Amino acid sequence: MRTGTGGPADADNGCVRVRGAREHNLKGVDVDVPRDALVVFTGVSGSGKSSLAFGTIYAEAQRRYFESVAPYARRLIEQAGVPAVDRIDGLPPAVALQQSRGGGSTRSTVGSLSTLSNALRMLYSRAGDYPAGKALLESDAFSPNTPAGACPDCHGLGRVFDATEASMVPDPSLSIRERAIACWPQGWQGKNYRDILTTLGYDVDRPWRELPREQRDWILFTDEQPVVPVYRDVAPDVAQAAYARGEPGNYKGTYVSARAYVMHSFAQSESAAIKQRVARYMVARPCPACGGRRLRPEALSVAFGGHDIAHASGLPLRELARHLRATLDGMAAGDDGHPEKRLVAARIVADVGARIDTLVELGLGYLSLERSTPTLSPGELQRLRLATQLQAQLFGVVYVLDEPSAGLHPADTEALLRALARLKAGGNSVFVVEHELDVIRAADWVIDIGPGAGSQGGEVLYAGPLDGLARCADSATRRYVFADAKPVAHAPRTPSGWLRFEGVTRNKVAGLDVAFPLGAMTAVTGVSGAGKSSLVSQALVELVGRALGVAAASEDEGDELPGEAMAPAGGRIVEGMVTITRLVTVDQRPIGRTPRSNLATYTGLFDHVRKLFAATPEARRRGFDAGRFSFNVANGRCASCEGEGFVSVGLLFLPSVYAPCPTCHGTRYNEDTLAVRWNGHHIAEVLALTVDDAVAFFGDAVPALARSLATLRDVGLGYLRLGQPATELSGGEAQRIKLATELQRQARGHTLYVLDEPTAGLHPADVDRLMAQLHGLVEAGHSVIVVEHDGRVIGACDWMIDLGPGAGDEGGLIVAQGTPAAVVAAGIGVTVRHLAG
Repeated sequence: MRTGTGGPADADNGCVRVRGAREHNLKGVDVDVPRDALVVFTGVSGSGKSSLAFGTIYAEAQRRYFESVAPYARRLIEQAGVPAVDRIDGLPPAVALQQSRGGGSTRSTVGSLSTLSNALRMLYSRAGDYPAGKALLESDAFSPNTPAGACPDCHGLGRVFDATEASMVPDPSLSIRERAIACWPQGWQGKNYRDILTTLGYDVDRPWRELPREQRDWILFTDEQPVVPVYRDVAPDVAQAAYARGEPGNYKGTYVSARAYVMHSFAQSESAAIKQRVARYMVARPCPACGGRRLRPEALSVAFGGHDIAHASGLPLRELARHLRATLDGMAAGDDGHPEKRLVAARIVADVGARIDTLVELGLGYLSLERSTPTLSPGELQRLRLATQLQAQLFGVVYVLDEPSAGLHPADTEALLRALARLKAGGNSVFVVEHELDVIRAADWVIDIGPGAGSQGGEVLYAGPLDGLARCADSATRRYVFADAKPVAHAPRTPSGWLRFEGVTRNKVAGLDVAFPLGAMTAVTGVSGAGKSSLVSQALVELVGRALGVAAASEDEGDELPGEAMAPAGGRIVEGMVTITRLVTVDQRPIGRTPRSNLATYTGLFDHVRKLFAATPEARRRGFDAGRFSFNVANGRCASCEGEGFVSVGLLFLPSVYAPCPTCHGTRYNEDTLAVRWNGHHIAEVLALTVDDAVAFFGDAVPALARSLATLRDVGLGYLRLGQPATELSGGEAQRIKLATELQRQARGHTLYVLDEPTAGLHPADVDRLMAQLHGLVEAGHSVIVVEHDGRVIGACDWMIDLGPGAGDEGGLIVAQGTPAAVVAAGIGVTVRHLAG
């Protein structure tokens, strides 16, 4: 969440008046946005909605706010750039609630983000039950993130970390030469350790399990660091004989035990890649001193209602509120001689209870205070921030929200709309970028951007009350809001078989028996937190991957501590694996973490483009191969910016300015590389093309390239540039790029596709295009399973499995299953109320 402020309100027309907005693809937009209203910005994916709401209106509000902040303080706050706009009038202070990933530290939790943990610590400090004779503890003593409260043995993490023989030597049948010690680095350093052991007389060709225990323990765990000569590329007996004779060898090598290498590399290395690699060989166990509760014994000895603060922080929020209120009622009924404790408890419990009620209303009652923010979805994070704003009760603010319904079941969307109405009723303006039809229909004012995406969008098609949108012929949104675009009637397919599981266990899913039809499309539904992702994206993927001999992908975010990987999913597959030959998981994790990774490089289409350029007469004359046309290769890229395309100018009190490189002018390549053209364009101009433009530009010159571009367009990504950096892509865009990459391959056998909310961030028109692709996979003989909330998508599936009945510990059960029509007819569960007819 970020905040900003604008100029004085324009009392004449009660609007934020935007003139000449040119941010990203906006084409000199002039629009009046009413204040004190719920305003929804909509349009097809990539049309320019976020560019207007966030890139222009919010960015300008923040820029004006920083003008009032002391120069020194400006350096401490993340600042947006200056928007490309002629003028904005009537702009109040603004708060942005955007979709974003969790914090980078596992110490960041729901409790710290919502500040509820602060109140709970004060409750235990001032109104807790202390052991006889114990002095009062300050609130900091109940925090695992402070020296006063953190367990000294685990430093407040609740776990201690180590490297064991099992973690470092996963396959003891291998010899040291065959890399039995998997944690050793590859390349020269790993060979160096092996050669040192050879000099010292250890048998590096004997299976690890056959080495004496004493030798294995020394190799893995010794604190000694002997320095001995290394004899390169000689037989072990020759090396040992030379050492016995005192010959100097090729160089002196220092041995470090495998455990010491792992622990030192994780603690000291500045390379994120090395840290990530060695972390795989570390294991975590609950801290023996605090039992995993993270706090000192003094804090854990204090109770409120019979529970210490660690136990209370682990309760689901709705249970925590019930527990606190019940304890307060018990205090009121009794008399312990400390009326001041009852007064303090009443004050704090009333505040905490009200704030938890807001979170429960927003569908987050299943979360606990100790839940770390890196494990939360972007939608959960945004709703946490929204709850904080509801409690703040600000007045006269513009709230700008980015698809707040993302990841929400329609039943939870109803609660979201009530929360947005509360913000508006408090005297605020609510500007929402949204695709969800229920949110659009609830708007006081609709601004539809289009008509297309990318260069085909950037215009205001309609701005006014909802009913007027019905008369906007160019609007793709209109057809869905007013139900002109009816879902295509879908006759459920007959399954070719069943994929059956027994005893599936993961998180709140415990011992579930479930079957998925093969040769069909299945939607797994349920309220937010019901266990859909636990069942499908985690347990099913892991169990099927295990059966196929393929390791499940890990959530490679770089923010988890070593050894924090979940325990293996429980359960077994009892039927259906005999026909499945491949598993494809399409999730919303980024396709890359730097601007050097982009759509073209990830999908592989850039390889075809570079080969085209290398085959031109000019490239051949100059001796350029395909590598020359990569901005990651030194001889082809601009030497000044090293292929980045821009230079950063740090300004002490202002945001850093990123300017096009003065040498290559943002093209990323040197002059010699840009001198080569194909069909009139140099390589940088090709990367600047959108997918839609590239389809026409390349035609059928390379069939594989044409197929790749057509697939990207078919999944609704025609507006993206070929060189669009990975860092600029949303989770939904990243997921569709992965799907397109899979679709362009010639799949053989029977592939099981698993997608987690593939419609996130998609306009209904783009959803229709995506569904056509998924149905095409099924028609080709594959199976598709989607975790989904969209009623139109669910209704177009062959089978649905509804989980619930509630969220968290109230979920994890099958509420209903069958064809969507049969489930609707049965009328069981909350999902059926929201399915398309």
